[in-house]
Amino acid sequence: MRVLLVDDNRLMLEGLQNLLEAHDVHIVGVATDGEQALALSRTLKPDVILMDIRMPRCDGLTATRNIKAELPEMKIIILTTSCDDRDLFEAVKSGACGYLLKSINADMLIEALTQAQEGIPPFSPGLAEKLLNEFALLSKTSTLNSSVSEVPKNSPKSTDGLKGRGLNTQQIEILTLVSQGLTYKEIGARLYLSPHTIRYHMVEIMNQLHMENRAQVLAFAGRLGLDQDKSQT
Repeated sequence: MRVLLVDDNRLMLEGLQNLLEAHDVHIVGVATDGEQALALSRTLKPDVILMDIRMPRCDGLTATRNIKAELPEMKIIILTTSCDDRDLFEAVKSGACGYLLKSINADMLIEALTQAQEGIPPFSPGLAEKLLNEFALLSKTSTLNSSVSEVPKNSPKSTDGLKGRGLNTQQIEILTLVSQGLTYKEIGARLYLSPHTIRYHMVEIMNQLHMENRAQVLAFAGRLGLDQDKSQT
């Protein structure tokens, strides 16, 4: 995997580069502002860009819009300290495929890069639900919002409803653990499965529920109350 790092904190850049290279991720370049990021994106064509928000000359959100305008296939993940909902919503509107907080651990970061490359939007725990809640407010008649609202939250029949949608017992357990914030590696260790197998099941879950990405699945699981059902873990 070829990754471009964008952050105005040189210590952060050095730490990220050392961390990712230790996990066999190839760092093709580093940039300290959005203008450099755009220029390097044109020439280096990385698989994924890790983009900070607060930077001089050109911030990360503006850079994301500029890069996506020229290179729409480029996968950009925001990596920031900002928990501001406005930054989250603007990042997605600008074309970012994921939004991660710098407080995540190394395993979650590596997993997020893999997800992005496979077309699965990576978000720090809780952020995907914020997005779906915002989109639901903007579009009350959306298909997803309608299907979710049909199921009472924390209903004891929630998992029965999931079985009716084609999910097997193991997939329901995986969905429950993912919605509670566990990484694929943590879920795999708990269920004695590889992270790759967990990732495969998540793709199957999205297909069975007729949803386009992990964010929609997490919001759906939250509406069912799976994110609060600790008794299953």
